[in-house]
Amino acid sequence: MALPRGALDGRFQDTDFNLSTMPKEDLKELKAAVERGNLSEMVSKVQESLEQLKNMKLNIAITGESGCGKSSFINAMLILDDDDEYAAKVGVTETTMEQTPYPHPKHPNVTIWDLPGIGTPSFRPDSYLRQVNFAYYDFFIIIASERFKSTHLDLAQEIQRMGKKFYFVRSKVDIDLQNEKRKKNFNEETTLQKIRDDCMTRLQGTGIES
Repeated sequence: MALPRGALDGRFQDTDFNLSTMPKEDLKELKAAVERGNLSEMVSKVQESLEQLKNMKLNIAITGESGCGKSSFINAMLILDDDDEYAAKVGVTETTMEQTPYPHPKHPNVTIWDLPGIGTPSFRPDSYLRQVNFAYYDFFIIIASERFKSTHLDLAQEIQRMGKKFYFVRSKVDIDLQNEKRKKNFNEETTLQKIRDDCMTRLQGTGIES
């Protein structure tokens, strides 16, 4: 008996489980169980994967140049004001001097890391990856303000080289919009789309998929 893939996902529709989250080896064993028509084996394998997912640790690194808004971004994700006791430090000067962990309030296995800004005298581009132990983290969010730079591209390429994933976030867009309002033909959506297109074009231009 062969079951359609969607039918098995439906069996666990009340959970956060999805077949795409399973390790390849476990998925291979599950498919074999499906082909054998062994329902109890299929359920056991999925429940085992669910238990593994519950205990899985995820370290998310927030990186980018100093002053781009990394700490403010973290506080927004954690639903904290910048001056809260447990908030990431925010200031007009370089404030993050070492990797700082912030446990997620709703997901105890998820830790968000505020990394020092790249490109300062303390964290030069040629030594930054080693200083912040870049390979330790599972997932990355690259924060960029004002405009796309070669530094952001270097970070994205290194993450891709490690076989890991990232989001690219453009911060301080409100400042860009305020500056563009001085032009007679200002259009907010056109300006936003221009910023999006520029980031995507520069990333894709070096072989990094959107």
